[in-house]
Amino acid sequence: MPKSADPTKVVTKPAKAASTRKKVVAAVTPDVPATIAPAPDTSDMPAEGRTHAVVDAVLPSVDGGRFAAKCVAGEPLHVEAHCFTDGHDMIRVMLQWRPEASAEFTEVPMTLLYNDIWQASFLPAEPGRYYYTVVAWVDGFTSWRHELMRRVEESDIRIALRVGAVSLAAAAKRAEGEDRAALERRAEELERSAADAGLDGPHLKALALDPALAELAGRYPDRRFQTRFAAELPLVADRARARFSSWYELFPRSAGQQPGVHGTFRDVEARLPAVAAMGFDVLYFPPIHPVGRIQRKGKNNVLVTEDGDVGSPWAIGSTEGGHKSILPALGTLEDFRRLVDAAKGHGLEIALDMAFQCAPDHPYVKEHPDWFRWRPDGTVQYAENPPKKYQDIYPFNFECEDWRGLWTELRSVFLYWIEQGVRIFRVDNPHTKAFPFWEWAITTIKRDHPDVIFLAEAFTRPKVMHRLAKLGYSQSYTYFTWRNSRAELEEYFTELSQGPGYDYFRPNVWPNTPDILHAQLQSGLPGMFRLRLVLAATLAASYGIYGPAYELMEYLPRGPGSEEYLDSEKYQLRSWDHSRPDSLAPFIALLNRIRKENPALQDNRSLRFLSCENDQIIAYTKRSADGANRLLTVVNLDPEHAQYGWIGLKPEALGLDPSRPYTVHDLLSDQRFSWQGEFNYVLLDPNRAPAHVFLVSQ
Repeated sequence: MPKSADPTKVVTKPAKAASTRKKVVAAVTPDVPATIAPAPDTSDMPAEGRTHAVVDAVLPSVDGGRFAAKCVAGEPLHVEAHCFTDGHDMIRVMLQWRPEASAEFTEVPMTLLYNDIWQASFLPAEPGRYYYTVVAWVDGFTSWRHELMRRVEESDIRIALRVGAVSLAAAAKRAEGEDRAALERRAEELERSAADAGLDGPHLKALALDPALAELAGRYPDRRFQTRFAAELPLVADRARARFSSWYELFPRSAGQQPGVHGTFRDVEARLPAVAAMGFDVLYFPPIHPVGRIQRKGKNNVLVTEDGDVGSPWAIGSTEGGHKSILPALGTLEDFRRLVDAAKGHGLEIALDMAFQCAPDHPYVKEHPDWFRWRPDGTVQYAENPPKKYQDIYPFNFECEDWRGLWTELRSVFLYWIEQGVRIFRVDNPHTKAFPFWEWAITTIKRDHPDVIFLAEAFTRPKVMHRLAKLGYSQSYTYFTWRNSRAELEEYFTELSQGPGYDYFRPNVWPNTPDILHAQLQSGLPGMFRLRLVLAATLAASYGIYGPAYELMEYLPRGPGSEEYLDSEKYQLRSWDHSRPDSLAPFIALLNRIRKENPALQDNRSLRFLSCENDQIIAYTKRSADGANRLLTVVNLDPEHAQYGWIGLKPEALGLDPSRPYTVHDLLSDQRFSWQGEFNYVLLDPNRAPAHVFLVSQ
């Protein structure tokens, strides 16, 4: 077809005769005029087909951006993108991020690491919600420069310079002011140089590959055909305590100075120096609200009460008030505010238990009967977790007609206590409440109060626990209590530290709770209490203890096979003798000091387990983000007998020179040892020390 022919037209020509008959037919057939071909159907084509760059993945990403990843404000978030293009052209990749309140993105250039994996970081300075995404495009100037580097023949180089001059002239049109003038000059310079016979190939290449020229042209790329990742990925930046915290739980009503006398907030205030001295930063209370009288439980969870029985604090509400009220025996709202302020003076934060359930005489039951599930006999269905029965607790019905009113009221409970100075909430059994409620409540609360931390007390199925974390919970209880062997611990904590859940699921491990006295602790062996404490404090960045019971090694169960404490503090006042000489308080204080002084223990990502031929010995390392702080923990899992073994540690894995000896300083005993090479011997007697927490240096 001639170059001037209209491609939308089809021109017919006489065909060569194949037979006499065809020739005759052709002679009598009149000329057929040229026809206009119909326009091609482009309805199934993309809106723009010249976008060649591919943004295949952006990480971290939680369910493709359906949920937010988590980080800590003031620390860089490292973002990875998988980007490439067809052919051999070069691409440029940019990370874009913005705070939720801003419509403007900040751009950060991404660097190619290897195998089409690009990386960059940004710093969410303040707690809050952020969004990030990635854009990429084929960059003409960078591709030209890369191609020129490979040119050898002088004639090819001269042609390439003329092509580069065209590219620079186009960049000049996108620039302004001095940069436009500079690009125009450089374009003209390349054009002149290409025609200058006095310049040889190496000089021409050096002129064109000037780094300053590349930097100038790089400011004005042609981004008409850039590719943008399909989603703006959400991110929640929390304050540091969401990642690293040490919790101590106590019942304010058992803080009294005399046995049998109901404790008060003033009594708790007197305990603050001791709790702070043990190195805790979160002081957690079970519910502090009025306790129901109808169906009140007696000592050891019996159904028949006696005079003076105080009931379970989780049976919330009576004629004295509900979730926004304080049990009068504990003190007044002013007393509580005073306690919150006093705790801050000791470096402690008060965390409140938020249990969304009601005693039968809670005001909600009378004021909003439709918020509960009624049975055909006219009674309300009480809470059950077979074989456990909670006759003193009515659960909310999240499927009621007035679900919006219920949601609004429950969120207002959080907001009320936030007004009183509380910023940390441990939420009781959140997996038994509607998931959509938590996503709405937590998201909207943190929008106005981004410093609030939510801990999910959900000992339930793994996927349910992970869903709660995705919905916004800052931390979660774990299965640590029931992970006891070396194999169980290594498998579980590898999952927590290395699995995809790391980007949103923050574990908070507890060796005991008021509900859980594990069979291992029922031995009463001090070595068991110590080794489980070391594991909790060093395996996870956040941990907690049900304080007095662990500190004083409470070990008697309510009965054979039970995980309930005998004379549980859940149902009666307890008196604790914190002056006992066998108290674990000094050991707890030492561990918490080690945690605060060593950044390696304040995150979980670097956790790595080491080999040892003795399954009664578990060993693992942690390293700070900058690599400078290195910790090696070795624990004897046998609480009665000495155990020994050879620990397999490759020095280079901790950034050490394998050809030189290195020092391991036991922060528990203050002993120092010189180690060499990969395998080194340890001996741990639980009657002396159940563990080493080594600071490693060279």
